[in-house]
Amino acid sequence: MGEISRKLMRTYATSIPSSNFLKLIFSGIQPTGIPHIGNFLGALTNWASLQRTANVNDNLLYAIVDLHALTMPQDPGKLRKNKLDMTIALLACGIDPARSIIFEQSKIPAHSECAWILNCITPVGWLSRMTQWKVKSQQNKNVQSVEDIDSNSGLCLGLFAYPVLQAADILLYKATHIPIGEDNIQHLELTRDIAQKINKLYKKEIFPLPQPILASAKRVMSLRDPSKKMSKSDPSEFSRINLDDTPSEIISKIKKATTDPIKGITYDPVGRPAIANLITIYAAIKVVAIEEIVKEHSNSNAEQFKEALAQVLIEKLTPVKNEIEKLKIDPGYVQQVLKDGNEKASLLANKNLDELYKLCGLK
Repeated sequence: MGEISRKLMRTYATSIPSSNFLKLIFSGIQPTGIPHIGNFLGALTNWASLQRTANVNDNLLYAIVDLHALTMPQDPGKLRKNKLDMTIALLACGIDPARSIIFEQSKIPAHSECAWILNCITPVGWLSRMTQWKVKSQQNKNVQSVEDIDSNSGLCLGLFAYPVLQAADILLYKATHIPIGEDNIQHLELTRDIAQKINKLYKKEIFPLPQPILASAKRVMSLRDPSKKMSKSDPSEFSRINLDDTPSEIISKIKKATTDPIKGITYDPVGRPAIANLITIYAAIKVVAIEEIVKEHSNSNAEQFKEALAQVLIEKLTPVKNEIEKLKIDPGYVQQVLKDGNEKASLLANKNLDELYKLCGLK
């Protein structure tokens, strides 16, 4: 865990959740189709385990956040397919619709309505400091200020304001706990700031200040370029392991993964980032300490280590792949899961939005 995360966790530890709110765990994932192992290790395994470790009375909501996908141009047909494929992947990874609510963000209009209210009280300065916006705007050398942004810059209002929609996703359900990775802590901090601001504005504790549930797995990087996060947007299929990859595809991708000319297997994220990434994946799949993997393969070369890693991945992912294939031939069941989840989520969302509307004077 990084130093910033440790400081924030100390802050959260002294921030006692209000007893006025029932524990509710919320998280969301963009509909990118069948996920890769970065999603699997960073989020989905954690979501599934929370079903076992959470109290029986705790609510768990997992959203397909399709409105967020629109910050980038989307092919309508592909987006519809990707939503279904992502739902299939969630089910295949062990998300149980009898225990968790799986739903589509866009089917709950209250998300957008809540986001507008939050937009109206969120300072522009808070959003301009968000890391993703700063990175995107700095990549465009012609953009020095908001006035410089034109239709050719690729910088749209949705990209600037989506953190407020993300806050609405969380606060709409009065979520108390959010499973996240370290790279999303800034977004949770913004959500807490917005919740505090609206509670103070209306002199009522309408929203809880959500707490993080930090994923234990380290960030998984590209197999081709360890300086970049593993992503479905990477044009190279060899940059990632998808959950529906065949054993031969997994072996081929791991075999071609970037390494270095240094002999032996050692964990050095700075000096040997490519090997360190492969060790990270191995340890996360086996659910053991990185030191244990390094010790186990102290006499291995890169080729031998890759062979072992490929076999570990095949063993772990084959049951998931088999379940994905079963669910793909029963789309009616998958669509029914979403329909049921949408209805359950709507009941919670509409009740809380109604309370917010009354406070604002809209009702």
